Amino acid sequence: MMWCKTVIVLLATVGFISAEVYLKENFDNENWEDTWIYSKHPGKEFGKFVLTPGTFYNDAEADKGIQTSQDARFYAASRKFDGFSNEDKPLVVQFSVKHEQNIDCGGGYVKLFDCSLDQTDMHGESPYEIMFGPDICGPGTKKVHVIFSYKGKNHLISKDIRCKDDVYTHFYTLIVRPDNTYEVLIDNEKVESGNLEDDWDFLAPKKIKDPTATKPEDWDDRATIPDPDDKKPEDWDKPEHIPDPDATKPEDWDDEMDGEWEPPMIDDPEFKGEWQPKQLDNPNYKGAWEHPEIANPEYVPDDKLYLRKEICTLGFDLWQVKSGTIFDNVLITDDVELAAKAAAEVKNTQAGEKKMKEAQDEVQRKKDEEEAKKASDKDDEDEDDDDEEKDDESKQDKDQSEHDEL
Repeated sequence: MMWCKTVIVLLATVGFISAEVYLKENFDNENWEDTWIYSKHPGKEFGKFVLTPGTFYNDAEADKGIQTSQDARFYAASRKFDGFSNEDKPLVVQFSVKHEQNIDCGGGYVKLFDCSLDQTDMHGESPYEIMFGPDICGPGTKKVHVIFSYKGKNHLISKDIRCKDDVYTHFYTLIVRPDNTYEVLIDNEKVESGNLEDDWDFLAPKKIKDPTATKPEDWDDRATIPDPDDKKPEDWDKPEHIPDPDATKPEDWDDEMDGEWEPPMIDDPEFKGEWQPKQLDNPNYKGAWEHPEIANPEYVPDDKLYLRKEICTLGFDLWQVKSGTIFDNVLITDDVELAAKAAAEVKNTQAGEKKMKEAQDEVQRKKDEEEAKKASDKDDEDEDDDDEEKDDESKQDKDQSEHDEL
């Protein structure tokens, strides 16, 4: 019995030790810029990140993150860490995004790079391994990007995943497993999942249409046919437009000057349109012809679609029209449970943010009401002054009139 307990403890210990955290960044250090490198890629007008919990938060210290601070700017900053491969183990990428500026157009995603990235030259065309996170631009684009690089080409997920578009903190989590399955979570709740081969175009299709097959000439795919016994009625053909029978030539119409008068045209109430014979079920109908498929000779299976041979840099490489997004709680690990535990705090964070924001909104509402009342009172005073001036002018006019009469 004691031996059994020892084995269980040992296995639990081994499982704990095997879990790895490759990067954990909560921006809880004022010297965060010592480990993050800004890009200096030429031709881009870059903005700066600032460390702040924002204007409303749950915990002033714990909620500090890096915030975009300048409108209409590119942002490019990255952090390097010890390189790793996710071979034969899960890969979890997680971070939080807070669009407290009520973003109109801009990215909120991260990119994972291999160790070849020149951090001082990171830009939109820099090759990456994974791009993941929300992207918003107007009402038409509110999606979560999940993009993988495969054999030198970037592949977008075929599914549409909607991101959050409010002003509060949200956690975004991507889990990639060695069985080629994946999950996308927002605030610890699964919003999408599936198989890498099914939901990305990494590989050629398994089957293709048989290039040697053609539809037989006698294949009849018409569900109905015209009734050969149906005949068009003799009185069917009527003009679409006829002269208005109620119209009369104007009395001032001059045929020599205005030309020969013609009544305006109106829709013919007896017009029936183009005649079509009745349709009958086609006795020779064989259904829609389906092109037969064959195995695609170019299809090559790959059970390592999930594999990233080397990851060692995470970067924020994005554009924002209206700044104010706060990034925080960055975590790259192979421990799914650890990530879930970290993301579980988001509900408390959101509750605190909403409470503070509602209080701020109430203060602002009262301030706006007071200012509106002051403006209204001032308008009333101005009107009273105008009335007094008019009364004075009227009195002066009356006095002048009486004086003139004297």
